Amino acid sequence: MKVPALIMAGGKGKRMGLAIEKPLLPFLGKPLIDRVVEAVESSKKISEFYIVTSESTPQTEEKCLKESLKIIRTAGKGYHEDLKQAILKAQLDCPVLIIPADLPAITGKFLDKVVKAYEVCGKDALAVFVPIRTREELELSISSTDFHEGLLYAVSGVNIINGAKIDEAKIPTRAIITEDIEVLLNVNTLKDLDVAEKIMRKSKN
Repeated sequence: MKVPALIMAGGKGKRMGLAIEKPLLPFLGKPLIDRVVEAVESSKKISEFYIVTSESTPQTEEKCLKESLKIIRTAGKGYHEDLKQAILKAQLDCPVLIIPADLPAITGKFLDKVVKAYEVCGKDALAVFVPIRTREELELSISSTDFHEGLLYAVSGVNIINGAKIDEAKIPTRAIITEDIEVLLNVNTLKDLDVAEKIMRKSKN
């Protein structure tokens, strides 16, 4: 099974407080968006991918177009609205892998693992969650949370959704709970950036 993927790169990144667009923020010398694109391109389970942009990320869009990457421009009304709009625009009435552009440690191997888990999960959606305690212990921010089986988790942003069901109010969902560095490190603040860079440096030594 191979699936199309959407790299979500249309957010304003207000919490960063920088002039530079968040997807273009250098992480260990390389823009965040480049790290995610490289992971997607190395995946064996992704058939094609699109960069989802908005009016908030024109420079990201320009860079990706210069690199001949496929773009879907959305209205920038919020993550979930943009996701739905992108799926409908691209007519993706099949399982779609969603990846935020702020996961500097993400790998193709990890994404393949998520697709394989979706294949056997028996649901129309699969979400990847991280224990809140783990992020707090590393002094990483908690930007988005969701409940799974009565417990609250940090949302990694990596998930698979059946595009044919995107208009449904509630999509039955399975979850992967993991502390894997690939999704543990997402960059929402300057402190997140600093902590994540230090962890990545250590992991390479």
